[in-house]
Amino acid sequence: MLQTIHHPLLADELTRLRDVSCPSAEFRQRVRRVASLMVPAVTADLETQVVPCNTPLEITSGAKLKRGIILVPVLRAGLAFLDGFLDLIPHAAVAHIGLARNEKTLLPESYYMKHPPSLGDSDVIVLDPMLATGGSAVEAVRRLREAGARSLRFACLVAAPEGVATLEAACPELPVFAAAVDRCLNECGYILPGLGDAGDRMFGTGL
Repeated sequence: MLQTIHHPLLADELTRLRDVSCPSAEFRQRVRRVASLMVPAVTADLETQVVPCNTPLEITSGAKLKRGIILVPVLRAGLAFLDGFLDLIPHAAVAHIGLARNEKTLLPESYYMKHPPSLGDSDVIVLDPMLATGGSAVEAVRRLREAGARSLRFACLVAAPEGVATLEAACPELPVFAAAVDRCLNECGYILPGLGDAGDRMFGTGL
């Protein structure tokens, strides 16, 4: 279910994002632009319904989304990714899910979740810039399904083949969208060539 999104503008932005000299303020803006460029592909197959539309000259038919949209950034890196989606889908509701790695089990654990009551009646888009090992993505999808979400998809900036395989094995029917699929993970779980720690680069908390 993986779809890699190809577009010259997106490729240009991603190349500039990867550059180690890109400062945090610029990095956030570029992540926002990449997210906006991804929105048409991520939402291309959302269901619509025919509705009447009263133009200044006559009544015609139009289309509107059949369900509401809920965007779910995975804290914290997903926050900057969220803005680009909201630029094009301003009417979307926003849920939040916070995940942290248990240092004993090395597994992701949820420490925060807040969502609208309409999860089951909406198209839910999980946002996380990096799909590395896939553990956080699988846990986020699991928690959202437990909360009632039925129509889910996942969007990321950069994915590793290992993370894609993990997510597809756990959620084979889940549509996954990425701006790029990179070579592999290193021994520390970072994507290569990647772009470093997206959260640290967005918020200036790295070394």
